[in-house]
Amino acid sequence: MSDSLDLARVVGALSNAIYADKIHYLASVTSTNTLALEAAQNDAPHGSIWIADEQTSGRGRSDHTWHSSRGEGLYVSILLRPHMPIKKTLLLSLATGIAAQSAIAAVTGLAPDIRWPNDLLIGEKKCGGILVETSTAPNQPTLRYAVIGIGINLNHTGFPKELQSVATSLYLETGQPLPREQLLIQLLLAIEAEIDLLEAESNNSFSKINLLDRFAATSTWVRGKPVIVEEAGGYTGVTEGLDADGFLRVRGEDNVMHTVLSGGVRARYGNESGR
Repeated sequence: MSDSLDLARVVGALSNAIYADKIHYLASVTSTNTLALEAAQNDAPHGSIWIADEQTSGRGRSDHTWHSSRGEGLYVSILLRPHMPIKKTLLLSLATGIAAQSAIAAVTGLAPDIRWPNDLLIGEKKCGGILVETSTAPNQPTLRYAVIGIGINLNHTGFPKELQSVATSLYLETGQPLPREQLLIQLLLAIEAEIDLLEAESNNSFSKINLLDRFAATSTWVRGKPVIVEEAGGYTGVTEGLDADGFLRVRGEDNVMHTVLSGGVRARYGNESGR
């Protein structure tokens, strides 16, 4: 099930947003993140976005690929130049997760969970993912730029055999096809709002509830979740919240508190072992 993107509707809805006059729409690309990173090196402005009907080499975290069939999903990358310290860059992924979660809920009524730090889940199956890639200037404590890539499975009616047990789409969950531009508009506006809040927090401005509190309130993975962690040789434990920079803390079965630095967290069932 595929559809064409109503670009005029997207442009009109974003006319007052940071993305105005910076929208690049292509039928097929290797990866929208790759295009955005190349443009960032050539001084493309803050708020530039790349949208594709299809990715032939879509990328996820840890060199994973992203299944990007033509016209069935939302594949978009955003170039941002936020005023943020380098050590806070993980928060961009958490903020994008909250934005994507709220956009999906607003458009479909579904309530996806967020698996720290970047996966959107419905039940135990993945419906979306986020990849943030950044650059810093030499001898500077702040970000030079960040590229945020988002892939969301919208109108997929099925998946390759190797993904069937772990992937789902909004169509499969609701039984209703969804115009891509509807979710795209909601997503981009939500991300702009989240980045504004994040920059305010980074500059020590007033905020009623900070990002880490809001992420913990919307993700079942932050606290009390039995997990297997792939890094550091692999271990099992229970999640115990986020540290000040957004990294996940896991108390191992040996009662040692670990800080997860690179993802690779999955639910633990029964007597599963991380080693």
